[in-house]
Amino acid sequence: MKEIKRALLKLSGGALAGKNGDTFDFDRLDKVAKQIIDIANTGIQLGIVIGGGNIWRGRSSGDMDRTQADNMGMLATVINSLALQDALERHGQPTSLVSSIEIPKIAQSFNKRRVEQLFAQGEIVILAGGSGNPYFSTDTAAVLRALEIDADVILMAKDIDAIYDKDPRKYPDAVRIPTMKYSDIYEKGLTVVDMTSAVLCMEHDLDTFVFGLSDDNNIAKALAGEDIGTYITK
Repeated sequence: MKEIKRALLKLSGGALAGKNGDTFDFDRLDKVAKQIIDIANTGIQLGIVIGGGNIWRGRSSGDMDRTQADNMGMLATVINSLALQDALERHGQPTSLVSSIEIPKIAQSFNKRRVEQLFAQGEIVILAGGSGNPYFSTDTAAVLRALEIDADVILMAKDIDAIYDKDPRKYPDAVRIPTMKYSDIYEKGLTVVDMTSAVLCMEHDLDTFVFGLSDDNNIAKALAGEDIGTYITK
């Protein structure tokens, strides 16, 4: 893995959820916050995008209008972002919440110059609201924000610990793929990473590391390039 000065961490909403179907596992949230602070203390600047799947999944909303469903999903990411901001700040970590959706009483509006100022002040920046547009997943939003803030890599923490040749939850003989190219995602019909986000990363030569949060130190291990997930390159 190349030298990393700034990273975009994408957390799935499921990574914050409880095992019994609870919206939040606050113990898990606290552990994630501590991992993030440990990374920030090394001098690496972190932007964070969080999904909303533990609260709402727009694509599985049945007969609801897709735009309305996706708007609800974007609001769910704001709720998760507020929860993470609270966890970080309780440990004394300066954190700012910026949003692609205009909610001035809760978050600042996303602006690259403002984000640069926040990084210069030593803050972690949580990027809420997805892309601000329906029909785009938070994986795609994470890539857009990573490109806009000039991140060196995307760290994609999922509720599954890597990309496999088939679903390991269904097939015990599934094999982890340690490294792959973005073109493999399309050719092999893999669904762990959103296709739109994969194309954007490939076009802009932005690497992604997919991993899980099963271990308390996996974010640090991912940044260190340890063999715990799947590293995707152009």
